[in-house]
Amino acid sequence: MATLSSSSSVLFSSPSSNLHRPSLPPPTRLSLSSSSHFSSLSSSLSICHSFLTHPTTTSKRSNPCSLSIKASAAEKKKVLIVNTNSGGHAVIGFYFAKELLGSGHEVTILTVGEESSDKMKKPPFNRFSEIVSAGGKTVWGNPAEVGSVVGGAAFDAVLDNNGKDLDTVRPVADWAKSSGVKQFLFISSAGIYKPTDELPHVEGDSVKADAGHVGVEKHIAEIFSSWAIFRPQYMIGSGNNKDCEEWFFDRIVRDRPVPIPGSGMQLTNISHVKDLSSMLTLAVEKPDAASGNIFNCVSDRAVTLDGMAKLCAQAAGRSVKIVHYDPKAIGVDAKKAFPFRNMHFYAEPRAAKDILGWQAATNLPEDLKERYEEYVKIGRDKKAIKFELDDKIIESLKVPVAV
Repeated sequence: MATLSSSSSVLFSSPSSNLHRPSLPPPTRLSLSSSSHFSSLSSSLSICHSFLTHPTTTSKRSNPCSLSIKASAAEKKKVLIVNTNSGGHAVIGFYFAKELLGSGHEVTILTVGEESSDKMKKPPFNRFSEIVSAGGKTVWGNPAEVGSVVGGAAFDAVLDNNGKDLDTVRPVADWAKSSGVKQFLFISSAGIYKPTDELPHVEGDSVKADAGHVGVEKHIAEIFSSWAIFRPQYMIGSGNNKDCEEWFFDRIVRDRPVPIPGSGMQLTNISHVKDLSSMLTLAVEKPDAASGNIFNCVSDRAVTLDGMAKLCAQAAGRSVKIVHYDPKAIGVDAKKAFPFRNMHFYAEPRAAKDILGWQAATNLPEDLKERYEEYVKIGRDKKAIKFELDDKIIESLKVPVAV
């Protein structure tokens, strides 16, 4: 039988931590355990220290009170962004470029592929004119030939927002090293953390040794004296070409049930991409502080899966009917039927706050209102959409669907 959710939206916030003042207690971590997705959420609090370490290199935490920062608004940097041409991470390069330009830095964004490809007709690529009008440069090509693509230009910092494995990133990293690039940044993924009952994930937690991003992280730490790793999670923002909030809007505006696997109380983290770009910009402007560190590139609040559905409905000014299901019992692949992991998946940006003095600006209820306005503006609410997997789930639960 279908289970209808009646609990209120839930947003969780972790207290700001300060590991540099011995008079203050260390930050808390939320320890969550659940015997099954259908059981109630039981949680406990435990005190633990967080040490920021790289899988093979011990990272250092600098004291922001005593650190002498050389990079400032007056010191402009030349930054190259190697940007993916697909997936949810593409929008990171777009926002990062705009934020750097807004701060007076020089930016070149190298996008994989050809400018004439069909992919470039989609967001965020069809908005690259905004980068050019702000004074940035856009080029296209093969990152393995980055030197020739950028025409021998020199850069102070390089961000690789493309590769997921060492074979892809190595040519860019090795070129940057040989070209005298002072700082190398890499967009990794919070998905490399091993599942745990003790949340949130913090920098230094165990990672999956066989994950492609891990090999890249190790290589970068070995060859650069100034490097930083960023591990994003789920994100929203204008220009994103991977469904997140749109998945919920698609069902809510059509008065369809929203099928959520498990109990719906699983915690996740959804950040506005502006938070990611501001963190990256701080790393460029504070290279000494950022150097040798891993940063969870996420907002500082968590939301339940049910809560996300309810916040999307609130943004749309509509009601929502949530149904829960067991993917295995129904015989569907939750990865294909739902946009988020069917588990607790929540990282905290502890290092960015402690080391860079970064603060999150994501306001999920308000950000979702903006996203809904754009959703309607582009006409997606009127678009014909097939819900084949939804129909299979709903049919098995015997839930009526509006016609």
